[in-house]
Amino acid sequence: MSEQRDRAEWARAEERRRIARELHDVVAHRVALMVLHAGALEVNAADPRTAEEALLIRITGREAMQELREVLGMLRDPDGVRVLGPDLAPQPTLDDLDQLLEASCAAGLPVSRMDEGEPRPVSLSAQRTAYRVVQESLTNVAKHAGAAPTTVTLRHERHQLVITVENSAPSKPVELPPTSGLGLVGLTERVVLVGGSIDARPSLNGGFTVTARIPNVPPCSTGQGVPE
Repeated sequence: MSEQRDRAEWARAEERRRIARELHDVVAHRVALMVLHAGALEVNAADPRTAEEALLIRITGREAMQELREVLGMLRDPDGVRVLGPDLAPQPTLDDLDQLLEASCAAGLPVSRMDEGEPRPVSLSAQRTAYRVVQESLTNVAKHAGAAPTTVTLRHERHQLVITVENSAPSKPVELPPTSGLGLVGLTERVVLVGGSIDARPSLNGGFTVTARIPNVPPCSTGQGVPE
């Protein structure tokens, strides 16, 4: 009975961590872009009223980040709130990547995309992981480097998909928003879960580079299933 309880508790804890990762990936990214966009609007506003409204949006966004941090902490805490439930929303894939980059550009983060190598079929799990790598990396750029020019590179290799997100040094000091501290931790967990690896480190040019290597398992030829 003790072993069964331990297993059940482990499953609940894993589910909480999964939900925390999903919340961070989806919500934190959107809020970070909102704060970045509001900051740019505040600086470039043509009249005081617009600047005040932009300031209010930026402050509200930062407060939302702080509240999100507290909620994520509760979810990841072994004694936190018990939350269970299936992942009902369709998960984004590489087909959604351009839309993500366009949203980042619209929010004031200049992002360009490069594709290298011969495109190969990629499993859904690898695609979803790749998307989250780019999303979380852009969130970090927005939070820590502001509107620093960023390049997203997808390199197709024979047995793996290599994702590199590299931003240049920020042109001016950036006011850091509240952070959950779970971004790269959760991202590493996600990549390792599919058998990959991730490296995140400062670049020689003063920027930052995230490189993820994700095993490329092709979808089944019958189309009846995809390795997860």
